[in-house]
Amino acid sequence: MHLDPQDLVVFVGFFVVVVGLSVWKSRRTTGHDENSSDFFLAGRGLTWPLIGISIVAANISTEQMVGMAGQAAGSTGLAVSCWQLLGSVFIVLVAVTLLPRFLRAGIYTMPEYLEYSYNSAARGMMAALTVAIYVVVMLPAVLFSGGVTLREITGIELTTAVWLIGLIGAGYSTVGGLKAIAWADLVQGLALLAGGLLIFALGLNELGGWEQFRAANAEKLHMVLPANNADLPWTGVIGGMWIVMIYYCGLNQFIVQRNLAAKSLKHGQLGMVFAGGLWLLVPFAIVMPGLMAQQLYESQLAGSPDAAFPIMVTQLVSPGLRGFIYAAIAGAVTSTLASLLNSASTIATMDVYRRMFHEQASQRNLVWLGRGLTAAFVFAGCAIAPMLDDPRFGGVFQYIQQFQGYIWPGVVAAFLTPILLPRVPEAAGVVALALGPLAYGAFQFTSKSESRPWGHDLHFLIQVLLAFAIVTTVTVVWTALAPRAEPKQLPVRQDFGQQTEPIVYVTGGLVILGVLAFFIVFW
Repeated sequence: MHLDPQDLVVFVGFFVVVVGLSVWKSRRTTGHDENSSDFFLAGRGLTWPLIGISIVAANISTEQMVGMAGQAAGSTGLAVSCWQLLGSVFIVLVAVTLLPRFLRAGIYTMPEYLEYSYNSAARGMMAALTVAIYVVVMLPAVLFSGGVTLREITGIELTTAVWLIGLIGAGYSTVGGLKAIAWADLVQGLALLAGGLLIFALGLNELGGWEQFRAANAEKLHMVLPANNADLPWTGVIGGMWIVMIYYCGLNQFIVQRNLAAKSLKHGQLGMVFAGGLWLLVPFAIVMPGLMAQQLYESQLAGSPDAAFPIMVTQLVSPGLRGFIYAAIAGAVTSTLASLLNSASTIATMDVYRRMFHEQASQRNLVWLGRGLTAAFVFAGCAIAPMLDDPRFGGVFQYIQQFQGYIWPGVVAAFLTPILLPRVPEAAGVVALALGPLAYGAFQFTSKSESRPWGHDLHFLIQVLLAFAIVTTVTVVWTALAPRAEPKQLPVRQDFGQQTEPIVYVTGGLVILGVLAFFIVFW
């Protein structure tokens, strides 16, 4: 074990503060008058700092710290930062385009929005797809990567570590709902970024400074990789990654739920822009430490690049301070896990149970059902997670990205089509959601076949683009041949403000300029 007594004191003290703060701040939602808005959307009262930091804490967990650092230590290098930096661009674009529509509609979930654009069948299918992806892909990935980290830190067996993390992460998310999660994220998100930047500084010191680090990694410090790169070719980045970013930043319940809980349009938009700005730190806090681990501890990473970040912690950080880093990593796991569980239970409760089975269910019953589903989902995730230790999955980050391809093309097409073509037929929503996974699955199957028609492996982001093109073509042609008589009107349930304020454009523009500058420096 690598936990000294002072590490243990700092570790426990960190979580006493986090849990105490989250329970205290959410205490009004845990009494006899609790309701679904309080539990699932924090009473729609979150302000922009909470929203921004909570998005970062939910997004950057051990599947990022372990997975992205591992990819950087492998053959991808700095280019793996494209996922986060393009996310900074698209979260700003989503803030000024899609978010106002969602907030003015007063929705609880993203599937609910599809009912207003198409019909209840589209809502039900979107709900089923989202819950399936969260429970089968996202939850196991978070639990596995957290388990790998805990195994490196303490030496305990992987399955035991997974179940321990699952039980802890499910704890406070079942008590205070989204408000408790947001306040816990405030501490954990800041600690996570601070811990990552500390590892970056210690790694640079160990290597002798920036120039030595840059000289030793000259071939890996590039944001643009050749078209024949198996991990992240530039063709995939410009081809299909924009579809991923629209989904992740604007249509993914896991991220957007914080924005749906915003106090106002201004707070929701500034929260997203703030998150985009903080994401600019990810290459330094997570990706470059992975490169440093490969340079410093290559022999220890042989066959296990996902251990890059944990090894940096155990080798470079002194006792006491190490306990803070351990707590930040553990907090990243519980934060993301709690957010995923809350989002999955929100969709299952509001879009499946309430909409399809019991529209008159009491607020108290909805909250308790959400808690019960949280327990069921974490059990399923813990059962699947240890299986990801199999090398054929290609690392946890690759597993997350590749398997989510089944949901990206159809969902993005289903949301964008009625915005661009208001007379799209009602049944087109279900068709798009069903056709997306089928098209992507067909490309996944044929890309692994010796008889593939294009003669070489087709990167999964290109597969996403082609699947999206197929779905979009079908819906556009259908609309041209059989348009709906009248466009559907979105409900206007709450006044969140009608106009985007200038400060959103100014701060958003600065974030995008920061991304462009990074790409120019590390072209």
